[in-house]
Amino acid sequence: MSSASTIASLQASRPDPRAETLVAAYARGLDYQYVRIDPPVLQPAEPFLDLGGEEIRRRMFLTTDPDGRELCLRPDLTIPVSRAYLASPAAGKPAGFCYLGPVFRQRNDGPAEFPQVGIESFGRTDTAAADAEMLALGLEATAQYGVGAPQIRIGDVGLFSAFIDALDLAPAWKRRLIKDFNRKTSLAHDLDQLALAPTNGSKEYQGVLAALAGSDPKAAHHLVTDLLSIAGIATVGGRSVAEIADRFLEQSALSAAARLPGETRALIERFLSLEGDPDEAATELRALAVEAKLAMGHGLESALDLFETRTGFLAARGIDVSAIKFSTGFGRRIDYYTGFVFELHDARRRNKNALVAGGRYDGLLVRLGAREPIPAVGFAASIEDLAACGSGT
Repeated sequence: MSSASTIASLQASRPDPRAETLVAAYARGLDYQYVRIDPPVLQPAEPFLDLGGEEIRRRMFLTTDPDGRELCLRPDLTIPVSRAYLASPAAGKPAGFCYLGPVFRQRNDGPAEFPQVGIESFGRTDTAAADAEMLALGLEATAQYGVGAPQIRIGDVGLFSAFIDALDLAPAWKRRLIKDFNRKTSLAHDLDQLALAPTNGSKEYQGVLAALAGSDPKAAHHLVTDLLSIAGIATVGGRSVAEIADRFLEQSALSAAARLPGETRALIERFLSLEGDPDEAATELRALAVEAKLAMGHGLESALDLFETRTGFLAARGIDVSAIKFSTGFGRRIDYYTGFVFELHDARRRNKNALVAGGRYDGLLVRLGAREPIPAVGFAASIEDLAACGSGT
């Protein structure tokens, strides 16, 4: 190793006093205290591979233990902290954690090991207030490093989900579109596929797919799982028989779906094009829903109410709402986000990376083993990017 590399490595490994001050402030808390936690660096790989999204999966460092179980160096801290919470006596109850420690991802523009500071909050039912608190605490990180007036970008996966759910689409296509929201190329592909005439899927399985299309979902699921069991199939690629059956039946439903009307596709694309500050966006979204004659009595109404309530809490925390950049199409390329998402960027464009990023992931805890859904929201801040952009304190 060269002397320059050695010096850079030593500098990267030194504790950053500003980061220590920040995480200590989070641990003390003003509105809510966050217990400091440091989950093991070596983690089971499966949760990240299944739930992390392509952005994390393709950058992971993988290994195996003597029993052949796949492990990884933690590529982020949200899943490790969530697993630690579920294993604690606080599981299912309101609890918050803060952290400062290294994560590991293959990168082209920096070392593979780099520090993050952040917060994960579980079990709070005051959703709008908790969302606003995360953004406010994220802004404390930029202030700690002297990054003045960062650019605030926000989105809402829940709004998109509620909008799609209000449309007249086959349930399988609704699930596919919502699932692919954070994968922009996949979402565009979905819309192209929906615009085409329906197909019968793979010729190899044409008869089976045709027979299953429109059948009772539970009966079809039992049939497919029975057939797989008879064939002696237990798992494929880490998926259980039940998961394989779900996937097969989804393909059947997608193949049988009717062609997407042009006006419905135009409506989806129009929704995804809306942007502005949160107040402007809320007005446009309600006008679009009325114009499109969408059912407002269910999820979409609730999603818009939550959006507007959150904006009120942001304003109450002294955040200039008119300076926030909201976009209906903004997502974070991580699969587990289900609601509010945000990023803080250097307004002077000295760094293209998000300085702070996070959001709501209410569905993650169930997928990690919780018996019931647990509200969850959090964020992580990049210490190296903050230090590069900040003026210091």
